[in-house]
Amino acid sequence: MRASGVLGTQIELVVPFFDVDSMEVVWHGHYVKYLELARCALLDDVGHNYVRMKETGFVWPIIDMQLRYAQAARFGQTLIARADLVEWQNRLKIHYTLSDAASGERLTRASTVQVAVSLATGEMQLVSPRVFTDDVERRLARSPSTEPLDGPR
Repeated sequence: MRASGVLGTQIELVVPFFDVDSMEVVWHGHYVKYLELARCALLDDVGHNYVRMKETGFVWPIIDMQLRYAQAARFGQTLIARADLVEWQNRLKIHYTLSDAASGERLTRASTVQVAVSLATGEMQLVSPRVFTDDVERRLARSPSTEPLDGPR
């Protein structure tokens, strides 16, 4: 069973020509780029984007990524890339869904796990830095996510 996110956001994108092969199907490696775009939108919403991460002295490399392709995305197709925050106290876990904007049909499901690493020492942190968890808690205390969490999963 897939865990529900406590906060989510989504973006819309149109599959560009340079992301497809000769059959006009998105090359599998470009899906990771779409996940990154959704993750950046989520982190911006949390108030802890990559600029803030660096300012606080931590980087967050991805240590695990899972993707499950259900259907191919195609040239010119409008996609919804959704990112949901699942875990943040000890690691950053995000679930993703890529779906067709017109039909809502799910094309891809994915998840990533990131851990904090100190810029000063290069050491992996066993718990998320307080500055990050405080940003998440502040965002959760504000208002609910502007994007409904009952969308395609």
